[in-house]
Amino acid sequence: MLKKFFLVVCGSFVGVILALIFFTLASLLISFAIFGSMASSMGGAKIEKNSIMYVKLEGSLNERESGGNTSLMSLMQNEGGGQSLSTLVKGLKIAKNDDKIKGIYLDCRGMAGGMSSLYELREAIKDFKTSKKFVYAFGDEGIMQSDYYLASAADSIFVNPEGMVDVHGLASATPYMKKLLDKVGVEMQVVRVGTFKSAVEPYMLEQMSDANREQQEHYLGSLWDVISNDIAKSRGIDSTKFVALTDSVMATMSTKDLKANKLVDHICYRSEFEDKLRKLTEVEMKDDLKLVTAEDLVASNDDPLGTGKAIVAVLYADGEIFSGTNSGGGMPGMNSSGGIYSEDMAEVIRGLRYNDDVKGLVLRVNSPGGSAFGSEEIWKALEDFKASGKPLAVSMSDYAASGGYYISSGAQRIFAEPLTITGSIGIFGMIPNASNLFNNTLGVKFEEVNTNPNAIAGAYFKPLTDQQRNALQQMVNRGYDTFTGRCAQGRKVSQDSIKVIGEGRVWDAVTAKQIGLVDEFGGLEAAIKWVAKQAKIKDGDYSVCDYPNVEMSLLDMLNSMGYVKVENDLQKRMGIFYNSYEQLQAIMGRDRVLCLMEPIEINF
Repeated sequence: MLKKFFLVVCGSFVGVILALIFFTLASLLISFAIFGSMASSMGGAKIEKNSIMYVKLEGSLNERESGGNTSLMSLMQNEGGGQSLSTLVKGLKIAKNDDKIKGIYLDCRGMAGGMSSLYELREAIKDFKTSKKFVYAFGDEGIMQSDYYLASAADSIFVNPEGMVDVHGLASATPYMKKLLDKVGVEMQVVRVGTFKSAVEPYMLEQMSDANREQQEHYLGSLWDVISNDIAKSRGIDSTKFVALTDSVMATMSTKDLKANKLVDHICYRSEFEDKLRKLTEVEMKDDLKLVTAEDLVASNDDPLGTGKAIVAVLYADGEIFSGTNSGGGMPGMNSSGGIYSEDMAEVIRGLRYNDDVKGLVLRVNSPGGSAFGSEEIWKALEDFKASGKPLAVSMSDYAASGGYYISSGAQRIFAEPLTITGSIGIFGMIPNASNLFNNTLGVKFEEVNTNPNAIAGAYFKPLTDQQRNALQQMVNRGYDTFTGRCAQGRKVSQDSIKVIGEGRVWDAVTAKQIGLVDEFGGLEAAIKWVAKQAKIKDGDYSVCDYPNVEMSLLDMLNSMGYVKVENDLQKRMGIFYNSYEQLQAIMGRDRVLCLMEPIEINF
């Protein structure tokens, strides 16, 4: 018995020692990789004569870099990772003015990105073309719709003889979960303001309301008009004919028919396409093409937007808005999944306000909203920033809706792209009632002892009383009155006029500009230039700095890798049920009063 005890103790001790050795080696490996990456970045990539900017349209298109450790994390997780819109746009601008770059090679492999982000990237490609350098796109197995939208801006589109082009239009999918909730014994107790505030519909209805269908049909139609007209114009195809081609199930067309209908220009294999690039760039057939990435170009350029001491700050508000602070570490103002924590974000804004080198601020918003209180906190910090006399502009990305519009509304100038989704000025409260689940399904009964009748109001195991529901409705009404008041103040219009276009309705940016929610079409660069002009800074006399800081500590990176790994495994196991699970999990961790857009998925 004693021998067995010592064997167990020794085995445990050896296990701990081995674990410590493994962790130490892993930490050293990561550290060396990080320092190697930093050294490479600091040194910059050498751009040779007759180089081609290579844009691999693959993975996800994100707002900005996730830090210097992103590629390493992606490698360790065996994933392709994502690309930064910010880096790609900067790289295209540098390539346009670099005589060593002869053109662009768009490699269409399937990039997933928001429509407004893709629009902004496409506009950057179009701007590059003004340099008279070539832009060629190639698709092997197939060119998906999002890739084709970008490729349509190229001089020529090349496709494999056995390849395809798939352009099919837009569609939205909203999961309605009331029946599921009924089966498990959970009732969503909802109060809201706004006929179109449909974020709560999936939990209280079995099918889409007429109002929600109306708003989705409107903004999807407007978005598709922009996309289809852009493609048709670039390809020299009549817009009516292009819509007909789209409706004909384009993915089934042969490459010969694609060419005959002006959807592609050339049919060839990748090797033949790359031989053409060799001739264009005077590279020997036996040699490799001189390909450089956006990351290479940015690393080789110290400061393409200016070297002066004056700073135009770009603050990224990316993801759902939460109240409070991110106690788990990571980037200030951001959580591990990209959300926004109001206290942390407000602290970053305060720092920019009192930084004498910062002459103005662009708030880059890509958010469906979230906590009403958190949105108010960020709004107040931005108002304080404006009180310093520094100019403030908002650059809207894919979404700036509900709470995302709340924090945008006070800006002196709001920029958006035609494919941005915004508005959704509405508010709701939602508290789950799982009494049926506990009492009847699980057989769990809660016994209460209270000093006051509302001491345990809002508990998940009992329904709200009429008094409590009325109190929640009053809270939501006050929140909506505050929200619309903030918008009216920022847009310099009456509160009644905001309420007319509010009601929780989601708008596309084209319509939003018509009704006064947006000032001007343009991307991040347009907003930066506007702020610089308002701050009376000349071109070239300022630098652009991104906030919050994206660098992560070793511990944060390890925690993030573990979190992402678990989430990815769970997503693979749950399949189509993962989105519903994620939404239910989110409900339990959110504030009770929300400015949040509905969780729709647009198939692009």
